[in-house]
Amino acid sequence: MGKITGFMEFQRLQEAAEAPQKRLKNWREFVLHLNDEQSKQQAARCMDCGIPFCNNGCPVNNIIPDWNDLVYRQEWRRALDVLHSTNNFPEFTGRICPAPCEAACTLNINSDAVGIKSIEHAIIDKGWAEGWVVPQVPARKTGKKVAVVGSGPAGLACAQQLARAGHSVTVFDKSDRIGGLLRYGIPDFKLEKAQIDRRIAQMEAEGVEFAPSTYVGNPADPIADGLTVRTPDSLLAEFDAVVMSGGSETPRDLPVPGRELDGVYFAMDFLRQQNKAVAGDRLTGQTLAKGKHVVVIGGGDTGSDCVGTSNRQGAASVTQFELMPQPPESENKPLVWPYWPLKLRTSSSHEEGCERDWSVTTKLFKGSNGKVEKLVGARVEWFKDEATGQMKMREVEGSEFEIQADLVLLAMGFVSPVQNVLDAFGVDRDARGNVRANTDDYRTSVDKVFAAGDMRRGQSLVVWAIREGRQCARAVDEYLMGATELPR
Repeated sequence: MGKITGFMEFQRLQEAAEAPQKRLKNWREFVLHLNDEQSKQQAARCMDCGIPFCNNGCPVNNIIPDWNDLVYRQEWRRALDVLHSTNNFPEFTGRICPAPCEAACTLNINSDAVGIKSIEHAIIDKGWAEGWVVPQVPARKTGKKVAVVGSGPAGLACAQQLARAGHSVTVFDKSDRIGGLLRYGIPDFKLEKAQIDRRIAQMEAEGVEFAPSTYVGNPADPIADGLTVRTPDSLLAEFDAVVMSGGSETPRDLPVPGRELDGVYFAMDFLRQQNKAVAGDRLTGQTLAKGKHVVVIGGGDTGSDCVGTSNRQGAASVTQFELMPQPPESENKPLVWPYWPLKLRTSSSHEEGCERDWSVTTKLFKGSNGKVEKLVGARVEWFKDEATGQMKMREVEGSEFEIQADLVLLAMGFVSPVQNVLDAFGVDRDARGNVRANTDDYRTSVDKVFAAGDMRRGQSLVVWAIREGRQCARAVDEYLMGATELPR
């Protein structure tokens, strides 16, 4: 424990950020990590609890009190080693994770939680700056070959762990660049893609091979058009194990009248286009928010990303609707701690300009000449069904309204992985359309085939994907070698 009375002496310190009007002029990250002294002071607030709930609040079980203590003592390289022992990519989580560890912090019971995420951010950025993050090349090769299908955080974590165990790993992805939804689903102002590129370079030095623009599935699938195609049978013949680690990419649709109008799009299509433009691609017919009245349907992270992207493109206005009621501004901590609380969260994108409204349902879209012009909505109220105990909603009589909408972005979450891929592999599915596999061995119903990340558990956080990728790697290593020294 760095400083016994630190939690009483020091206040939580937020990371500095560029002012909204300044950061809207570019696509760069705008949050600055804490300097050494600020990090030391923030780490001093850690109470080194007898039961560190933050460890279990973190899906990868980061050993948070240990690296807090090391940062307080300014032993940065040791702190980096402890951080990397549980998390392959802390530069991702230190930027985009919602920090469930902080919700579980004991100090959060009656005060402000330790700024765990900001310390993690500082540790990994210092590690890169000092040249401490280097390839970990295995001392010997096993002669075993593993194919990883999907290059998001689950696939990358799994591939890196397996390569370090000595296996020959090839990562396949249908996109033209490696990174999955890290690359094309998260805006650059939250995660600059250089963060991904240098991890890929590290993994290549460790022996991982990457095969972008490669679709694994049936050559007749429409998504395979223009791509190199590998069938599951060809992978199973060439590799000793195959890991399915794609994302949950089927978006939830909104089947209301007018859905077919031009200008009503899925959020991920909109975000992907902008990320490709920032990467330097020349796009024809890019959907842009410039000068338009934008309506974002869905109150989660993807919706927030649409808000920030629309404002940077120069939208005339941005409105965000959420079907659920407005959450309370602060949670009842004695009731919910140490679990993730339901409370009002205002993102950096909301701070840049957005009208938000809750308990709103979309009834239809209106337009002319095939283009959307208005959204017709109504207010709803939620009630408990006495017969079933379930929460249900009903429209508030006389609450119907219209709002100008030149661009509507559907950001209501994702329902399942791409089903064509699951069909091609012939794996069993659960009730939600995900690959059926447990977290003990991550094995599917097909021999030699494993599944991890969103493709197995459904839409979730990057940090959960990293956890599943690491645990799946251990399961694969044990399957191939009969025993494993990889951590769970």
